[in-house]
Amino acid sequence: MKEDRELQEYRDILPTPHRFEDGFGWKSIVGSIFIGFIMMPASMYLNLVIGTGVGPAARWVTVILFAEVAKRAYTRLRQQEIFVLYYMAGAALSSPFSGLLWNQYLVQSEAARILGLSHLIPSWVAPSIDSSSYIERSFLHRDWLVPILLLIGFELIQAVDHFGLGYALYRLTSDVEKLPFPLAPVGALGTMALTESANREETGWRWRVFSIGGMIGLIFGMIYLLVPAITGVIFSEPVRIIPIPWIELTHVTEDILPAVAVGLQLDVGLIFIGMVLPFWAVMGGLIGFIITVAVNPILYHYGILHHWNKGMKTVETVFSNNFDFYMSFGIGLGLAIAVAGMAHVILILRKGERIPWRDKFKKLFHPPPGRGDFSIGIALFIYLGSTLAYIFLCSYLVPGFPLIFLVAYGFIYTPIISYISARMEGVAGQFVSLPMVREASFIMASRFFGYHGLEIWYAPIPIHNYGKATVKFREIELTGTSFRSIIKAEIFVFPVVMIASLLFSQYLWRLAPVPSVHYPYAQELWHLQALNSLLMQSSTLEEGSPFAQAFNLSYVLVGFGLGVVTYGTLAALNLPIMLVYGITRGLGQTTPHGILLEVVGAILGRYYFVKRYGLKWRQYAPVLFAGFSCGVGLMGMLGMGFTLIMKSLGRLAY
Repeated sequence: MKEDRELQEYRDILPTPHRFEDGFGWKSIVGSIFIGFIMMPASMYLNLVIGTGVGPAARWVTVILFAEVAKRAYTRLRQQEIFVLYYMAGAALSSPFSGLLWNQYLVQSEAARILGLSHLIPSWVAPSIDSSSYIERSFLHRDWLVPILLLIGFELIQAVDHFGLGYALYRLTSDVEKLPFPLAPVGALGTMALTESANREETGWRWRVFSIGGMIGLIFGMIYLLVPAITGVIFSEPVRIIPIPWIELTHVTEDILPAVAVGLQLDVGLIFIGMVLPFWAVMGGLIGFIITVAVNPILYHYGILHHWNKGMKTVETVFSNNFDFYMSFGIGLGLAIAVAGMAHVILILRKGERIPWRDKFKKLFHPPPGRGDFSIGIALFIYLGSTLAYIFLCSYLVPGFPLIFLVAYGFIYTPIISYISARMEGVAGQFVSLPMVREASFIMASRFFGYHGLEIWYAPIPIHNYGKATVKFREIELTGTSFRSIIKAEIFVFPVVMIASLLFSQYLWRLAPVPSVHYPYAQELWHLQALNSLLMQSSTLEEGSPFAQAFNLSYVLVGFGLGVVTYGTLAALNLPIMLVYGITRGLGQTTPHGILLEVVGAILGRYYFVKRYGLKWRQYAPVLFAGFSCGVGLMGMLGMGFTLIMKSLGRLAY
């Protein structure tokens, strides 16, 4: 199989450093508190309003702020200190307790009532529908004690487990097999941009590009986020100059394009995403969308998409199409891509260096000096302990689920798929996963082992894919940061995340119902997400469940066959590997309204900026996008601060 030439350009962006330093110190401690109690609420708010959090903005803002303070204190931030701040910001913005906002909605949702599942959601996920906590809109209620304690336990295990198998696979694929990890340098370039600023090297290209993106983000964020946030407090409903999340056009095109969700998302950030993503991945998404637009009316004409009716908007259209066809078709398509990815790995292994595995494993126990590595034995012990903890918790919470499945998840499936994914990340920058393995095993347990219920869908089962963790460790290495400083950062940031996330989840819920008109993204999309997730969860109930009605094996086989033929054809024609992943994404029947602006960004990047700046644009694009995200995030935080202050004052008045 021919490797993607475009990905080859990413390989040598950054050389591996020979010196590693500890970046954890008092600056990191203060930074984590700043992120947890100032950035996190803005990120949670933006997730409810536009569907994306502050994201990279919180990281950049934190580093810029600390760099400016350091300048005025006549000191400097080392690159390793900047990266640790950046890393801690990412960990602190995970906001685990924001999941409680989703859980409280799910129990009360119209989707749960329609499917008759409200009473089956376990009480250790969210209290029953008759709990007074829903009237009070409060997580600080005795009915939420068990869900909160379990969530803390789950998060504690997750904070540790990627230092287990994920770290061991990184040592194997990076140190032993010397895979290039072509996309890892992209993640390390942003911190280097801010290192220039911190060290008064203001003339560096990274800082200039970051500043340009930041100004664009500030202007767009003011229009897109700040105006609705301020007017939402002053008036009964917010004024949105640009519709959030999109302009709904399905009702306009329903006569010409029946059963096709049509709309336009006017988020400028999609243009920058299109510039950063590989060109053929975006083009594949466009092709997949065009195919969907052409095929859906045909499927409707022949009665396959029979649940769609005129008057349905995007959410209802996507769900009805998923129910009738695309859920089953997508399962087959995803299986085909996973099989193709594994075939790619096998071919690479067969063509690899003929070095005896005994010699390779010697390198596994001799990592580069000074990098802060710990023993492979400790990593495997962490993997063993975290997996057993998952199995114990799951067996306790769901006693009727077969234990053999849990053991197979943790000790057979997880290591195999993690290694395959780590290889693909290391060779081609692609994440590989087998779709529906978790869901298929649940259904199998229901059909053949007598398990019936919804509890297993919410339990901490030991199915993981540590392929992404290997890329994170490679990013840490490229910045010259000691692994030990990352371990210290994880230990300190955990309690900060737990406390801040719980407090601000409580605060956002008390300010207004979630979802509501004040949280437009949640109000528009959560209903679809609830329908899709509960439809799948109904598969483990008795016969006649909604999932049983939606699942069609013939559509699965059609999807699998089409995926295999498409992938084989592209490989035979020596077309980019990324194209088939993009086509799969376009055929996935998600909300397609942002594909147009992504295509605009991809075309601008490839046919204008690459011609003007050459392959240097591969470095410019992620830094420009980071600056844009920072500017938008600043406006989001400003809007969030104004909202919190004004609503708090209004509450105090009474």
